[in-house]
Amino acid sequence: MIAQTPVEPRDSSRLLILNRSDESIKEGIFRDIVYYIKPGEVLVLNDTRVIPARLQGKLPTGGKVEVFFLKPVGNGKWETLVKPGRKLQPGSHILFGEIEVEVLDKTSFGGRIISFPSDETARNIQDVYGKTPLPPYIKTPLTNPERYQTVFSLKKGSTAAPTAALHFTPGLLKELEDKGVEIVYITLHMGLTSFRPIKEEVLEEHRLEGEYYNVPSDTARKVNKAKEKGLRVFACGTDAVRALETAGQKDGRVEEGEGNTELFILPGYKFKVVDALITNLHLPRSSHLVLVSTFAGKGLVFEAYKYAIEKGFRFYSFGDATLIL
Repeated sequence: MIAQTPVEPRDSSRLLILNRSDESIKEGIFRDIVYYIKPGEVLVLNDTRVIPARLQGKLPTGGKVEVFFLKPVGNGKWETLVKPGRKLQPGSHILFGEIEVEVLDKTSFGGRIISFPSDETARNIQDVYGKTPLPPYIKTPLTNPERYQTVFSLKKGSTAAPTAALHFTPGLLKELEDKGVEIVYITLHMGLTSFRPIKEEVLEEHRLEGEYYNVPSDTARKVNKAKEKGLRVFACGTDAVRALETAGQKDGRVEEGEGNTELFILPGYKFKVVDALITNLHLPRSSHLVLVSTFAGKGLVFEAYKYAIEKGFRFYSFGDATLIL
């Protein structure tokens, strides 16, 4: 049931609609979402852009290695995942064309810190040698890399797409704007946290790696204005939820700002900002599924997933969407 290719057009995917108040489950088409968001309400989207993070390099001896860029840590250094790890111990060198880089250190999660001549050089190497980092469960090659980007992607930094937002088209966004919906943007660059499965049996023992987020002043102002009027805030994606809730205050207001968030939303968490959620159908043992279950209740979510399986919904990154009201 894992979707191997995206549907066309983007907004023609199916939509699973969960209502928390009466625990009802029904379905529609994604573009129907325009009927569920009222004038004055806020739709929060993530404007991150996926970098070409998967690269093939060579050892000085000629052997091939794979480097997966995660995030910059300053002064030309990047956190990465590497294969094969045994050949890339600290002090090893990797060649990308004529450029030689050095493996400096190991990370706490088994990756490597790699040093490049500069941040600009690292970005140039990605642009020349990098490929779109599709999830491992997608086996079909992507003919158009832009299909793994949202239509409003802007700020480079993610190694995974904000997949719930892949369903939006320029036309659907305009329709929402014409209706009077406030469309605003946050940035959250997704990295290792977005695809590392939960291995712990006790949820509280799982930790998320820090991910960069930014909530601009205009976004904070419009969200706060809606909250003051009693209007709902729709977060598109668990990434948008984490950015908003990280910036959220106890009184429900959002403060502008940026930083790294390690927020892991799990049962017992009290949502401060988000009133409705647009998301996809997630993998087992993922922090995304835990967040969704916390927001809507595990019972309703598991009933909805049972419904989705019975009705032949498409799962994961290129799959169908869910709206939780």
